[in-house]
Formats: sequence, C-alpha cells, structure tokens
Amino acid sequence: MNKLVNKTLIAAAVATTMMSGSAFAASHSESITVVSWGGAYTKSQAEAYHKPWMAETGNTIVSEDYNGGLAEIKAQVEAGNVTWNVVDVELSDAIRGCDEGILEVMDHSTLPDGDNGVPASEDFLPGALVECAVGNIVWSTVFIHDESKIQGVDGLTDFFDLGKFPGKRGMRKGAKPNLEFALMADGVEPADVYELLSTDAGIDRAFAKLDTIKDSMVWWESGAQPPQLLADGEVTMTTAYNGRVFNAIASEGKPFVINWDGQIWDLDLWVIPKGAPSQETTMDFVKFSTGTKPLADQASWIPYGPLRKSSFGLVGSFHDKPELDMAIHMPTAPDNFKRALQNDFEFWADNADQLNERFNAWLTK
Repeated sequence: MNKLVNKTLIAAAVATTMMSGSAFAASHSESITVVSWGGAYTKSQAEAYHKPWMAETGNTIVSEDYNGGLAEIKAQVEAGNVTWNVVDVELSDAIRGCDEGILEVMDHSTLPDGDNGVPASEDFLPGALVECAVGNIVWSTVFIHDESKIQGVDGLTDFFDLGKFPGKRGMRKGAKPNLEFALMADGVEPADVYELLSTDAGIDRAFAKLDTIKDSMVWWESGAQPPQLLADGEVTMTTAYNGRVFNAIASEGKPFVINWDGQIWDLDLWVIPKGAPSQETTMDFVKFSTGTKPLADQASWIPYGPLRKSSFGLVGSFHDKPELDMAIHMPTAPDNFKRALQNDFEFWADNADQLNERFNAWLTK
C-alpha cells in the first residue's frame, strides 16, 4: 500500500468560536503542521492535544500522516524547504536525527511543571527528555490473532510455527523490530537480545529464523494495515501496534486477541525539523500537549501510556465505554510486561542503515 498522506484542517471554526471573536487574536493566529502516524493514534492526539490547544490559542493545526523514519524530514531540511513544524518520531530516530543535525535542540527548562507542582525534569519518566525531543507516550509492538478463527496461541514461538498454525504472517517491513522478534522466538531471552544482535552470529541467527516464515510473509508499512489484514483474512497472525489493535477491539468489536509475549516497547517523542517555521508557536504546542492533563486525556482514547508521572492517576476509562479501564490495557501493565523488551534506541541509531540494507537485500533473495 502506498503511503497514506492525509491532510486535515482540524476544527478551525471551533478555535474561532472559543476565542470569542477577538479580532486581535485572529489577526495574529498561526497555522502549524503536526505530523504523526494516522488512524486511531492521530485521532487520540487530535482530541487530547490539537482541539484544546486550538481553542485556547486561536491557532490552527494541519494534520499530516507518515510512516515513520527520518527520510522525509532530512529531505526537507537539505532542500531548505521545511514545511513540517513538529513530528512524532520513535526514540531511535530522535537520537539519530539530533546527531545528524536535522532536528532543533529543545530547551526542556521551558516545559511546564506537572499539575502536582513537580518540575518537568523530575515528572517525565527516564529517557523521555532528550536533546532534540520531548516524549509523549509508551507504546508497544505485539502480535495478534483472530480468536474466532484460531485458538490455543500461546506465545511468540507460535507466530513462527507454520505447522501448528498454518497461514500467512504479517510483519512491519524493515529490520526493526523483526530481528528482535525472531531471536526471542528462537529461544533468546529479552535481556540477551541486543548483546546477540551486536554480533554477526546473532544477526545471522535472526535472519535464519525469519527464513522459516519468509515465504508466508505479508509486509505492512502503516499502522492501520495489520488489523485490516487480519479482519480480511489475509493473514493468520500479524505484528501490530498495541493501540491500533485495542481500537479495533474496543471500538469496532473485532474478535482479536493481543499476545504480549515478547512485546517490544518504545517511546514516541515530538521533534522539530531544523529550520522549521513558527518555532515559538510550535514549541507552545509541544509544551501544551505534553502537560499532565493532555497526556492523561490522550490515554483515554488509546492505550499508549503517558510519560509524565503526574498523569498516571488521571488515566481513567476508555472515552467511549466508561466500564473499560484503560490501565490494564497499557503495555506497562504488570500482566502484559512479564516478557517485554525495550527497544534499544542506541543500537538502532547506530545500526539502522546497515541492518535495513541487509534486510532489503534479504527480501530480494
């Protein structure tokens, strides 16, 4: 599927109304482009961040979707034509982009205290504030199946067992996080995965495991694809982002089951491309959206954990179903976290290019 770029001008009328017709505010309002991953995730951001910020400031947001990575940011910066103001990226890309000089450095001292008065530097979880980024969520890549079609799926080894569970498998197109999944399915403990992947033998072992299901693979690129592939019967199991699957289950009634065995969890953060326009306004949006209440509100739309400690106690039920407690559906819930692996952002910042090159060569064999 081609990359879906969906430009939406969100609620300009709402912003105008909430500003009570102030001619001064209207004449000084700005528009910024906020780029994220689309689907239920961007919907959660629009409800918790975009609309309240626009109502408060009179500014507007143009929302664009992308499929991750730094290629588009780098192309804009190198061309001297930056049109994106702020982008939601994975932690490894935030680190790498900062090292490459294509992201603006952020002043974390300007971030607001938590609603409980705790300074931002203490309120954010470790790793959430890096030189060129401010974190917003914890999310996870898991694997899923349709309970109405197959039963008895135990753990990650079953994902690679075509004899026990015949059918196609879905995976994100790229080396990350498939190499990690392959090693854990091959018996490697989460704590040992990156040490092994740092060796030629470990990389060979991961690709050898992927070889066992290569002919049954369906590759996906956007987060909306895995639930749809499963719903359409194109795959028997697929990896997916936990929040996208939750949305399919809670909002659409799909009989999908999330298997948390070997889940790979990560952080997403806001970054500002180098040379982006309207940086003061953009930073105001970053500050607002990573405040205590907006982060908690976002988690009521999709089970991606907020990165401020002061937000934890404010996360309640699913916005559409008061009886559905969001806390137990977070990647970090104790029952979900028993065999979890944190994505090693330093490993991928250092090795993404060479491993993706090998992955692409492997695909063509």
